[in-house]
Amino acid sequence: METFLMKKVKITAIRKVQHNDLMAKYENPIEHTCDVCEGESWVSVEGQCPEGLCPEAWKTMREFVEVLAKGGGNFYDGWMKNPYSAMISCNDGFRPVSFYIETLE
Repeated sequence: METFLMKKVKITAIRKVQHNDLMAKYENPIEHTCDVCEGESWVSVEGQCPEGLCPEAWKTMREFVEVLAKGGGNFYDGWMKNPYSAMISCNDGFRPVSFYIETLE
């Protein structure tokens, strides 16, 4: 059985956008929205969801984090300048957050 060391993966909230026009037209008023702030970061250990990361955001990035944790990368044949990274957005169409995920050395 082959064993390998899983890499840590850093997840950083790079940008948060709010589409007020879409919210006014389509969204019911809600009291609590996204708590993620630009610049906030987390570290995934062994491909697991870091404590405090939005569970819905995790759903959109989990597979990318797991691949990076196992030493993989080069998504979509050269999409990213750093082949051991990805830029992933959460699935909130009203206030999406873009996350940069990268393997830590």
